[in-house]
Amino acid sequence: MKELSEGMMAPEFSGRDQAGEEITLKQLGGRKVILYFYPKDDTPGCAAEACNLRDNYAGLTALGFEVIGVSADTEKSHQRFIGKYDLPFKLVSDTDKEILKAYGAWGLKKMYGKEYEGILRKTYVIDEQGVILKIFNKVDTKNHTEQIMEALEG
Repeated sequence: MKELSEGMMAPEFSGRDQAGEEITLKQLGGRKVILYFYPKDDTPGCAAEACNLRDNYAGLTALGFEVIGVSADTEKSHQRFIGKYDLPFKLVSDTDKEILKAYGAWGLKKMYGKEYEGILRKTYVIDEQGVILKIFNKVDTKNHTEQIMEALEG
C-alpha cells in the first residue's frame, strides 16, 4: 500500500461510531476534518489527547472542523470513554482495522525492547475537498490542538 502524504486525497472510509451510526469521509464532504487515530480508550495518553481536543472543540468547530477519533475499540467501549470524559465528538470503532491500515495507523511498535503490531498514534487534517493538509506522526497528546493550529498557521 502506498504511504499517504500531504496533498494527496484522503482514502474513503466507512465505520460505525459509538451509537452504531455509519460514518464515511464522503458524508463529511464540504467540511474540514481532524481525523485522529489513537491506541486505546481510557488510557492515560489517549485520554489526555481526547480531553485536549474536547477542551478546544468549540474553537475547532468555529473554524469549520469536524473532529473524529478512530481506534480498534468497540462501540460500547467508545460509549464509556465518551461518557467518562464528556467528549463532544464521534469515535469510530475499527475492530477489523481497515481504516487504521488505509491511513497507515497500524504497524510495528516497540515497547520494552519488544516489537509488536499495534495502533500508531497519528492525526490527519483533511480539507473540504478531501485533500490531506497535514499529517502528524508525532502527536503531543497534552497539547494536540495547539500543535494542529500552529501547523496550519505556519
